Amino acid sequence: MQRNLRDYLVISIKGLAMGAADVVPGVSGGTIAFISGIYEELIDTINTLDVGFFKIWKKEGLKVSWKKYNLSFLVALFSGIVISILSLSKLIKWLLHNEPLLLWSFFFGLVLASIFYIGKQITKWNSKIILGVILTTVLSYSITIAEPLASPDSNWYLLFCGFVAIIAMILPGVSGAFILLILGAYQTFIDILNQLREGLITMDFNILWQAISKISIIAIGAIAGLKLFSKVLNWMFKKHKNLTLAILTGFMIGSLNKLWPWKKVLSWRTNSESIQVPFIEKSILPNQFEGDPRILWVLFFILIGFLLILILERISSKKAN
Repeated sequence: MQRNLRDYLVISIKGLAMGAADVVPGVSGGTIAFISGIYEELIDTINTLDVGFFKIWKKEGLKVSWKKYNLSFLVALFSGIVISILSLSKLIKWLLHNEPLLLWSFFFGLVLASIFYIGKQITKWNSKIILGVILTTVLSYSITIAEPLASPDSNWYLLFCGFVAIIAMILPGVSGAFILLILGAYQTFIDILNQLREGLITMDFNILWQAISKISIIAIGAIAGLKLFSKVLNWMFKKHKNLTLAILTGFMIGSLNKLWPWKKVLSWRTNSESIQVPFIEKSILPNQFEGDPRILWVLFFILIGFLLILILERISSKKAN
């Protein structure tokens, strides 16, 4: 496919939208890719990437290999994604520290709507599907109340999070940020992105190296997860679509406990910046919340999050038709 500079700028803009979606739990970058008409090309390009790139490079040159594997498309798209993620990470960090009630309310609304969006795609309900929803709901809820096996700052945990979060790139409708929320590593990832951003702006190579080393660990886990599970997950989605959707639905239902706005901190931990942050939290009722529960504002932001998914779904449906 022949493209000019303007075409690649448009692709980068679509990448900006995908990056914004990837930062927000509940909104899938894959959904944005579908709406903008690049989903199939993105999946095909990623699927064809292999070591054959280097073989062709050696025999026919970099230009031929680059064109054959459609790397200009990937570079333009991922440039937009990276710029968007780095730009929004500072805003998300500020909201996590200054407006946590409203931020978690918005996330809660996003995932609540996503449950309906994913669940209604199940075309046939039977005992196996219902059991799948129930079991994964219980499992997901259990994960949200369990004490983390490791600090979200540890290298092994970052590796594991990268390994699991790659599912968001494979299955439609799953947000990588959402999975990180369930694993308790979302804020840690936002901090790493801000660390990278700060290092690039100030050219502080010590900060930059720390961020790059952590991102490299996450990337290793993601690549390993992609190689091991991409074919299995794609096969499940194609051959057992209803069961896979049931599993996703149950996973999201159970996770709502993690996103519940009103929390009581049971224990604290010291993060990589030597700041005390919540480690284990418990969902409570608004009347038990220490401070102003801001019930009307919370309901308002839940509604905004809910409506955003419905609007994206409507756009996606029109695009499909």
